[in-house]
Amino acid sequence: MPTKPKSAAKSPPTDARGKIVDALMELAAERRFEDISVRDICKTAGVSLADFRDAFPSKGAVLAGFSRRIDRAVLAEHGEELADESPRERLFDILMRRLEAMAPYREGVREAAAWLRREPAAALAMNQVVLSSMRFMLEAAGIEAHGAAGAIKLQGLALAWARMIQVWLDDDDPALSKTMAELDRVLTRGEQAAAGVDRLSALASPFAALAQAAIDAGRSARRGGDRPARKEERGDDDATAL
Repeated sequence: MPTKPKSAAKSPPTDARGKIVDALMELAAERRFEDISVRDICKTAGVSLADFRDAFPSKGAVLAGFSRRIDRAVLAEHGEELADESPRERLFDILMRRLEAMAPYREGVREAAAWLRREPAAALAMNQVVLSSMRFMLEAAGIEAHGAAGAIKLQGLALAWARMIQVWLDDDDPALSKTMAELDRVLTRGEQAAAGVDRLSALASPFAALAQAAIDAGRSARRGGDRPARKEERGDDDATAL
């Protein structure tokens, strides 16, 4: 079974992007997200407004940068020790490592999550960021997510991850027993749902192939109809003048 995550320590960033991400998460731990201005972030990060503009187009984009930082921390740590585990166990371990990497920013994550609940448009944009992150988490676990069935699996995992974050934020146990139990339940339900999606995809694939064949045939017929007639077909006098 996967081991319990160890505590992670923040390493001070030396680049402007890293400083800005840390500044936003630090400020989010202290005040409402709406009350944090770009100038506040620049002042805390020790960067200029021009530096911020070069690094990120908006305050919300900094959250996407934070997500990519967590992605990198998890993927860089992913190694051969998971090779003998089942895909489900690998995913369990990888997602727990993701929470471990987020632990130093927990209070900032709490406010960011609350802000996303208050701002549906921002939540919709962030959903695309989470989908990208979850795609890499599945890839690291050796689980495929291709085609329509893969898109359904990804979206399901993204929604489950959002619920997992709330459980994690309210879990005061240092061993994260509630979080681990919830993750186990989520993955069990996810396995069942994914199996159903795979069966549906397998049933639908012959019909999808027939539909694609009909579309291809139609395109071919249209191209043939648009093609100019040969000289022999037009009856031109110089059709054989070669």
